Amino acid sequence: METTRHYTATTYIVCDGATALHEHDRLGLWLPPGGHVERDELPHHAAEREVREETGLEPTLLLEEPDIETGVVRSLPQPAHFLLEDIHEYEGGEVGHQHVDFVYFAEVDSRDISPQGDERDAAHWEWFTPADLAEADLGAEVVEIGLEAIETVED
Repeated sequence: METTRHYTATTYIVCDGATALHEHDRLGLWLPPGGHVERDELPHHAAEREVREETGLEPTLLLEEPDIETGVVRSLPQPAHFLLEDIHEYEGGEVGHQHVDFVYFAEVDSRDISPQGDERDAAHWEWFTPADLAEADLGAEVVEIGLEAIETVED
């Protein structure tokens, strides 16, 4: 069976030693802001857009300067992680589809979440400190990457 893959961008935003997560309505999981990369969009731009739409905050992505810039080609900013995620498993263990996820870290200057448009309201978001991440019932990858994001941004 062929596996369909979607490109997504996720951003762990950090402010004052904590990262923001929301409870995903369909999946029932606590996740950072993120979503699908649109057809004519670069992954790091999708990461910024998703943060703005879902939280109303303006992210400053932690990105390294491009390595290659020739006028014909240029390096894209490297994500902190590049993950392959199985989504919607069916009976028998088959994967419905996969996300090829560009995971970024960003700093924001406020914890005042104000989602745009038809996004879920601010009540669905919580800020997690390292201690909160360690104690919460979250996916192991969310805890691990959340802790790394906080450490990276706070350094």
